[in-house]
Order: sequence, then C-alpha cells, then structure tokens
Amino acid sequence: MKYEVATLGGGCFWCLEAVFEETRGVIDVVSGYAGGTLLNPSYEQVSSGTTGHAEVVQVTFDPSIISYEALLKIFWLIHDPTTLNRQGNDVGTQYRSVIFYHDEHQKKQAEASMKAFSSKFTKPLVTEIKPLETFYKAEAYHQDYFKNNPNQGYCMFVVSPKVEHFKHEYKDLVK
Repeated sequence: MKYEVATLGGGCFWCLEAVFEETRGVIDVVSGYAGGTLLNPSYEQVSSGTTGHAEVVQVTFDPSIISYEALLKIFWLIHDPTTLNRQGNDVGTQYRSVIFYHDEHQKKQAEASMKAFSSKFTKPLVTEIKPLETFYKAEAYHQDYFKNNPNQGYCMFVVSPKVEHFKHEYKDLVK
C-alpha cells in the first residue's frame, strides 16, 4: 500500500495535529515548519515571525481510506481561512492559512477545493497554495502536544473545541 502526504498550515500546529490524529485513514501527523528561508529553524525563531515559515502539519494518509480532497474538507472546517496571518489570538505570518502541495495533482485538487469552499464563507479566502520546498520537523515537545497536554489552558480552550467540532461535523471521518 502506498501512502501519501499532505502538508497544511492553519494557525497553531497543535490544533491541526489534534484533529488529523483523530481522522480515519491518517497514519501519522508530524508538526513542523515550512515556507520560510532559514535552514533548520527553531520554534523560537519561527515564533518571531521573521523566518517566513508557517507552523504546519505533515499528514501521512492512506488514500484507499481517505482522500486528499477529504483532508482538505477537514482543513477548511478547523480553521478560519479568511483571516490573513491570524488564527484567533495567534497573530503573525507563522499562523497563516496555507496548503503546501507535493505535486501537480495536489495543486489542482487544492485549487478546486478552495474554489468549492469559498462560497461557504462570507469573506474571501486568503489561503496560500504553494509548492512544498522543505519541511522541518518541530521539536519533540510539540509532537502529540494535545494528546500529551489535554489539561493545558490553550488545549482546553482552543484545541479541544476544534477536535469536538470536527467529531460532530464529520462523524464518518473519525477513527
């Protein structure tokens, strides 16, 4: 079986990671950084907003169970793609809405998905669609953050509601 990979940014990577880890057909989710200019950036460097990187997740999935299109459907649900460089109280280019495609097929699917979902929002979508150049895995303490820290304040008040919203809206896609 051949797995595929999607790289998505929609604010803090903890939120996306937590939702995609609960998604049927997802094999692995890794938090990291993409889209910037600095080699091997640290969380502190990315958080400064000066490296050009976005916080992203790399989702390894089984396309015989879940499609890239379905992953994008979840992506649109779990963040606000109409706010430029911002998700809630998280502000800066590192929190931008972005789809990093791995090949031309993903690019076309991302463009079609964005067009299809744009009518579901009252404001224009600001999501970038760009080729993935390099992905850097985030530090170990960022991996499985929600799973390891469910009682942390940000997790309780920001991450948990997104996970519950996903589980309610897309019951058929939950593990």
